[in-house]
Amino acid sequence: MMQAMQLPKIAPIEQAPLKQVEVPVPEPGRKQLLLRVHLCGVCHTDLHTVEGDLDLPHLPIVPGHQVVATVEKTGRAVKKHQEGDRVGVAWLYRTCRECEFCQNGQENLCPQAEFTGLHTDGGYAQHLVVDEDYAYPLPATFTDAEAAPLLCAGIIGYRSLRLSGIQPGQRLGLYGFGSSAHLAIQVARFWDCEVFVFTRSTSGRELARELGAVWAGGAEEQIDAGLHASVIFAPAGWIVPVALGHLRPGGTVAINAIHMSDLPSFPYRRIYGERGVRSVANFTRQDAHECLQLAADIPIRPEVEVQPLDQANQVLQRMKNSAIRGSAALQPPQDI
Repeated sequence: MMQAMQLPKIAPIEQAPLKQVEVPVPEPGRKQLLLRVHLCGVCHTDLHTVEGDLDLPHLPIVPGHQVVATVEKTGRAVKKHQEGDRVGVAWLYRTCRECEFCQNGQENLCPQAEFTGLHTDGGYAQHLVVDEDYAYPLPATFTDAEAAPLLCAGIIGYRSLRLSGIQPGQRLGLYGFGSSAHLAIQVARFWDCEVFVFTRSTSGRELARELGAVWAGGAEEQIDAGLHASVIFAPAGWIVPVALGHLRPGGTVAINAIHMSDLPSFPYRRIYGERGVRSVANFTRQDAHECLQLAADIPIRPEVEVQPLDQANQVLQRMKNSAIRGSAALQPPQDI
């Protein structure tokens, strides 16, 4: 048996819907790995899962998809990993590999895609299983705590930067400054971009300046320079027209949010001048490999607080209230 934080019923995080349970240790299939979880990063998507903002395929479910783990057992047909390897597991759990999206390098859009901690039990537990092709070798330069947020916050932030079209030396806006943004700014600074950070969090503004932001303030404040590109991390639709107002002609606002409140109407002049808005939907395995390599080359230094697994409800509530500086991760008991 193993310990896990399981969601039996959706509810506001203030009601502590995650319950500590004991469940059987899963068995790996023929091309799967059984992993012993070291740490699992806490993501805003976990909060959306717990509170029912996402359509849940089934309940109960164990959330968590930024998993740092060791291979404990391999299926009989596994070829890419062996017992004792340290690997990471991310949001993308499995795709069909046959549809037009999978065949064209867009597996993130696969209509049959399954996601860790949503379709299948995730990393808020002592063990999990994963297909061998969706477990990523982790650069040795990162500790377990540093590696955890890279596995979603880092990867999706990297994809968002690419989809925004930002180029080295240009001006970039980041809206919201949580786990993903505090990693994305380190990539942007490595590319010599001037970064403007918009966040309501005082500690977030302080961290942004420490990490090289040339300006940090509220989303509705005016700035002198037109931005070449922006990424919205906060799941608040009202920010979209505000971000467009900060954008120079020809720029793009990329929305890094799996769930977002409705976008308000706004005057056409906000988007005129070939300004663009595009969503960021999940990521590919190629994104994961590229991001992890780039993170090691920079190197990115995530700021991470680690809490015991049984504190999952409290940590998610603090995330909801923008009270976490950088990232957070949960550590399951290591006694079995």
